[in-house]
Amino acid sequence: MFHYHYVTQQQLAGFDNYKYSAVDTNPLSVYVMQHLWNKLVKAVPLWVAPNLLTFSGFLLILMNYLLLSFYDWDYMASGNSSQHVPNWVWTVSGLATFSAYALDSIDGKHARRTQSSSPLGELFDHGLDSWATSIFSLSFFSVFGLCKARAVSAYTLYCILCIVLVTFVLSHWEKYNTGVLFLPWGYDFSQVTMTAVYLLTAVLGVEVWYQPVAFGYFFTDILIAVAIGCIAFLSLPQTLYNIYKGHRDGTLQRSSLYEGLLPLLSPCLLFALLTTWALSSPSDVLAQHPRTFLWMTGVAFSNVSCRLIICQMTNTRSEALHWLLLPLAVMVGAILSGLLANGEFLGLLAFSTLVTLAHLHYGLCVGKQLSDHLNIYIFSLDKKHQQ
Repeated sequence: MFHYHYVTQQQLAGFDNYKYSAVDTNPLSVYVMQHLWNKLVKAVPLWVAPNLLTFSGFLLILMNYLLLSFYDWDYMASGNSSQHVPNWVWTVSGLATFSAYALDSIDGKHARRTQSSSPLGELFDHGLDSWATSIFSLSFFSVFGLCKARAVSAYTLYCILCIVLVTFVLSHWEKYNTGVLFLPWGYDFSQVTMTAVYLLTAVLGVEVWYQPVAFGYFFTDILIAVAIGCIAFLSLPQTLYNIYKGHRDGTLQRSSLYEGLLPLLSPCLLFALLTTWALSSPSDVLAQHPRTFLWMTGVAFSNVSCRLIICQMTNTRSEALHWLLLPLAVMVGAILSGLLANGEFLGLLAFSTLVTLAHLHYGLCVGKQLSDHLNIYIFSLDKKHQQ
């Protein structure tokens, strides 16, 4: 079942020649957090595999999401509902978020410390990051929830999620073109902010977000403005400048504008189809089932992103169209034509299940394929015995 080879022979050869290249200019990371991580990594036993740290962090993120889903499935607990999320849950969320942030920050340091750095480790890290990006967001949405009084709708949450996901894909699209991963500033700031907001909510309650924060604007208004501002004035300009600098210096990895833009085609079509579905839904499926729709969006995005990550790591050509776009287009077509007017939610559940299972299969198969190719275990520092 898990022996399918998603990674091509050309990509495997690219992994054999891969060298990690990244630049971190975030002042919060460089001048504050790195000092903490350098001390923290020394507490990790040398027999622990770096990927075990990475996966443990991801499990904390997933656990937090499931916990909040149990208490706030429809995102109403912090809005108009009288049944709020217990304060202890917010405390757990804050601790889980920061712990996952710490584990994700020290896994690479621990790999260098144990001399076990590998392309598999980086792919494992960034692949899980592509999924965690949406799960972080979906968990955080429970803080302010859906509320008409504060103009927070399911469409607001969808827009925020799309902005966050676009920011993630831009950094890997940039590396696809430049060969260097410029670590986004938003990651460290977002993790610290989410931790602080969770803990503040645990102490003061969700009611603290009911009042305007400043000048009549609510917390969600500021969050959206910051998210848009980060991508408009930080992520996108920095990405475009670094690509321009690579073009000016003749160091770009791609030979033409078309080849450089190719990795963006599938994400753009994915967001276009999902947005069309949400806006054209006869049953207003996003508003009625926000958690399911947003989960599907995040998982589909993660699978598209993982393929881009493999291409940028192996310096191979990105695929033009992701196969998930076809069933999604069929689903949207059925909705627009009225064929799913009475069974849209079942269609959403079916497609969400398909996407999730396909993504799990992809991750397990790719992990096994690279583990076999590099002759290493995923969760152990022991070498595999040669057959």
